[in-house]
Amino acid sequence: MRQLAKLLSLGCLSTLFLISCSSKERPAYTNNVIAAAQPLASKAGEQMYALGGNAFDAAVAAGFTLAVVEPSMSGLGGRLQAIYQTQTGEIAGVDASTEVPKNYTPSTVKHSFGYPTIGIPGVVAGLLKLHQDKGSLPLTQVLAPAIKAAEEGYAILPGEAYRQQMALDKVKTLSGTAYHFLNEKGEAPEAGDIIVQKDLAEVLKAIAKKGKKGFYEGDVAQKMVDDIQANGGILTLEDLKNYKALSSRVLHGKYYGHDIHSLYLPSYGAITIQILQILDHLKGIQSEEQWAQEVGEATKIAYTYRKKQDNQDSLALILSYAHAGKLAQQIREEAYTFTADFDQNTPVSWTVKQGHTSHLTAVDQWGNAVSLTQTVGPNMGSKVATKGLGFLYAVTLGGYLGDYKPGDRANSHITPTLVTKEGALVLALGAAGGSRIVTAVTQVISRFLGQKHPLDKAVFLPRVYPFQDSLWVEDHATVKAVNADLNPAEYPVKYIEEIARFGRVHAIAKDPESDSWVGAADPDWEGTSEYFSSERKD
Repeated sequence: MRQLAKLLSLGCLSTLFLISCSSKERPAYTNNVIAAAQPLASKAGEQMYALGGNAFDAAVAAGFTLAVVEPSMSGLGGRLQAIYQTQTGEIAGVDASTEVPKNYTPSTVKHSFGYPTIGIPGVVAGLLKLHQDKGSLPLTQVLAPAIKAAEEGYAILPGEAYRQQMALDKVKTLSGTAYHFLNEKGEAPEAGDIIVQKDLAEVLKAIAKKGKKGFYEGDVAQKMVDDIQANGGILTLEDLKNYKALSSRVLHGKYYGHDIHSLYLPSYGAITIQILQILDHLKGIQSEEQWAQEVGEATKIAYTYRKKQDNQDSLALILSYAHAGKLAQQIREEAYTFTADFDQNTPVSWTVKQGHTSHLTAVDQWGNAVSLTQTVGPNMGSKVATKGLGFLYAVTLGGYLGDYKPGDRANSHITPTLVTKEGALVLALGAAGGSRIVTAVTQVISRFLGQKHPLDKAVFLPRVYPFQDSLWVEDHATVKAVNADLNPAEYPVKYIEEIARFGRVHAIAKDPESDSWVGAADPDWEGTSEYFSSERKD
């Protein structure tokens, strides 16, 4: 009898387990989507879906692949911020920003590139934390696309080739970087050239085999430290070994009846939320001209709060929906006087012409979503690559991102964001583009929820950016026909014809008409969105 009871008990447990697994694994949506800044990265994410992986596997595979195929924008030596929602509704974030080494001594000497700008890399730790905490596939499978691209080679795209050519003069002065990024003639690559990176492939294999220790300890770490210290940098083995990707603080706001979720410092999620909450009090925007002006004014106001985000009283004011209403009223009454927050201590990154970063978004059939931004900022980061490793280090020290003390993490305009309604994901997005990241994200949300455009059109429509004493308006050939027609005599405006100046957004939204996801890759960039159907049976 005891044996029979035991078997019955085990049978019940097995049945419950199968029911539980079946319920968990049954797709809630008809497809999986990833949108990333380079087609091979999007394909890497799609491969993870094909293997049965989730959005975390797809995002991590795409992130590592971007580090190979778009090194001017991001890489293993860079920083990362991510926000995610799980299929159970949990919303959390990962802070893997670059960190100031413990032995750093603040200096008035400014550096824009080179060994003195290098801090502790965060991308690898951040991607590995996402995978370890929420991924489902083996790390070796997740890293396989990146390893293949590095080891077997890939055709470099025109945009990436152009950006590497822009940095040629500086790259030539750094022997390790020249070894990895210039050809035998000492020239930067041309579009279509096949780029093979055997050394980088070995670094990725070490990570695949040993995880975090494969990068932050052992041979790879020793090579980093030896090279950096021999050339005026300060990174130590202890700095690397002690680095950790942290859980981020998630901030919350409201816009058009939806909940906005973005990240606290080192991300600028507070400013993103403030802009949207100001705009939420300015509902009823009718014309493109009125939209451009009111978005511009809301951004002007919010950007004056950038230096106040680390003060908790100021943060509460920034996030206050009621205070946003007062600021909106000032815009209506034209009673707000803009005071620029630029001075001798303003970070260089706030005013540079171009912003260099990469963003990807992944959402799967179960409802997991990841919005992830990584960067080496500015173009090709510090311009330094250690010979035998092959990846570029981000700029952290030297004033580009601001002035920091030992142990600080570098802040930036990075703002991966989720939009939900009654707990269900509606939109996941983020952007590249330096100081235009926040404006790109807020304006796509405004176009999508406020103006109710489909996602692809919301990403396509022209954007604005208040700078110095005028409102810059995106006005290149693609968007001219649908742009605001502002009179410079009545409102200070400057039309900008260059592409990719107003941020590059990669986003995924819930299709309001079906249980499927819709992806959008910014038309000003070379990225794509890839779909993989689930096997859901209704």
